[in-house]
Amino acid sequence: MLKIRRSANGEVILTLSGRMNAENEAELKTLFESETKGRRIVLDLEDLTLVDREAVRFLGRCEAEGIKLENCPAYIREWIERERGGDSPANGERFQGPGAHPRS
Repeated sequence: MLKIRRSANGEVILTLSGRMNAENEAELKTLFESETKGRRIVLDLEDLTLVDREAVRFLGRCEAEGIKLENCPAYIREWIERERGGDSPANGERFQGPGAHPRS
């Protein structure tokens, strides 16, 4: 289950915690669209514990569209970079926590 906490201080910070998967994409897009145009959106990923491939792809697209990924765990950052470079985990694969091994 993904928890989203919103705060603002000149920019909108959405702190994500828990598990993120493809089902969360629509909810996050709705939150992005509800924000005032021109306000910078930041996703704080420090407490994200589990992601699937679609969530990683979504985070990569967010970043490409100008949304800042803050406190991005190394395993998520690495996976985003591998998705961009074409060297990605097997379909449906998940990574859990720093230093964890891939799980299907």
